Amino acid sequence: MEYFDFEERDFMSCCGSTIFAKEMILRSPFSSFEEALSAAKDIWFNKVNVNGWLEAFAAHPQIGESPAPISQNDASAQWSKGEQSAALATATSSTLQELSDWNARYRQKFGFVFLICASGRSTPEILSELKKRYLNRPIVEFELAAHEQMSVTEIRLAKLFSSKAKDASMSAQCPEAIVSKAGEDRVSRIGAHLTGTSGAAAEKIGQIPMRTRPPITTHVLNVALGSPAAGVEVLLEMWKGNEHRPLFGEANGGGGWVFQGSSTTDKDGRSGQLMSIVDVVHPGTYRISFNTVKYCPTGFFPYVSIVFEIRESQKWEHFHVPLLLSPFSFTTYRGS
Repeated sequence: MEYFDFEERDFMSCCGSTIFAKEMILRSPFSSFEEALSAAKDIWFNKVNVNGWLEAFAAHPQIGESPAPISQNDASAQWSKGEQSAALATATSSTLQELSDWNARYRQKFGFVFLICASGRSTPEILSELKKRYLNRPIVEFELAAHEQMSVTEIRLAKLFSSKAKDASMSAQCPEAIVSKAGEDRVSRIGAHLTGTSGAAAEKIGQIPMRTRPPITTHVLNVALGSPAAGVEVLLEMWKGNEHRPLFGEANGGGGWVFQGSSTTDKDGRSGQLMSIVDVVHPGTYRISFNTVKYCPTGFFPYVSIVFEIRESQKWEHFHVPLLLSPFSFTTYRGS
């Protein structure tokens, strides 16, 4: 069985609680991401005290604000920047100001920063959730914030294990490429495990999921009401044909759309799982269609289809393609 070694600072990057990081070190090494995640949940909810929770909350930048300048080695700040990319991409000066005002009101009431797993969420969506949660009693909101922190921690742990697996693979193939003396011993030990066993060990490393969600996701926001759109039927398809994409102006272009998955948006406007959680998404042209007439019978659009292309160089990336809908207009963007 192969094990992954980490340092305390690695776990601090995932969750800014000192108690959490120290307890994770005591439980390590871990043989898999799943084992580490199970330990993390137990530690966070059963070992970390109130001060530890507040310490972790304080490690996050305020939602809607660009993180301070960061170094390449500051994993937590780098991840925070990526997690808020969708929010910042959909923000306007007015929504940013409103978000800042509500963040201040929230902090004054509860005593800590508003915490939400922001990956793939737009500024209007985050603002709507903030206003809703502001009405909670402090004890209820404190626990909700702790669960949001665990969601962030889970995503970052997956990234941590993914990075470690890549380092281990590189060490096994080319040990002399390790240039950081401080990390040399840790990585070479993992490399020794890989080279000292059959190919099954390397295969197991490769099976560690790089993703915690499908590579293509969406949500629907009713911008006329400023709230998530629940109950919208969503369909994901991929183009298959002689051409790598359908030809403009032609009915089929020598091919057709192939079903990938379907779902219905939940109360938060999220579509759920439209495809399997795979590390590598097939490059090609995709289409997400929304049955908007069922959601808004008096609207102008009976349905909305968004066509986009994933290139070979992008197959490891995540594609969040939301729909911002009103009765007489819609827009979209590429989130993360």
